[in-house]
Amino acid sequence: MTCLLLLRIHTGEHPNRCYVCNKTFNDGSSLKIHCVRTGEHPYRCDVCNKTFSNAFSLKVHQLVHTGERPYCCDVCNKTFSNKSNLKIHQRLHTGECPYCCAVCKKTYKRLEHLKVHKHVHSGERPYCCDVCSKTFSRKFVLRKHCLSHCNQQS
Repeated sequence: MTCLLLLRIHTGEHPNRCYVCNKTFNDGSSLKIHCVRTGEHPYRCDVCNKTFSNAFSLKVHQLVHTGERPYCCDVCNKTFSNKSNLKIHQRLHTGECPYCCAVCKKTYKRLEHLKVHKHVHSGERPYCCDVCSKTFSRKFVLRKHCLSHCNQQS
């Protein structure tokens, strides 16, 4: 994490603005993640019509239809449809945690887990309930919260 980003966290400055909804962010990577969440999915699978936000995700998805799993773990022989999932899996065997929080030094095996953890330090709560507008820093907590609305309607 850069010194500028740390300064922005403490000052509350959010210079990166979403051109769709005008929500602001203190760093460009959070804005990029937000923009992916806006729902634009221009890449479509010809087999099942599922859509994706980028071409790589579509290409990886298409392996589901072929059943191809060309990447194999040399420790447990588990197979994977893409190399990145194999690499992540192998960290279970090696214990490697290559992603480190610059603020508290906590380490993670997966980059997306570090990104979610950073919400603790930034205060960002990107997941919003459509019913009551309550916000959450983790998607699974939002899902759990939404169930409370379902139970109230019963």
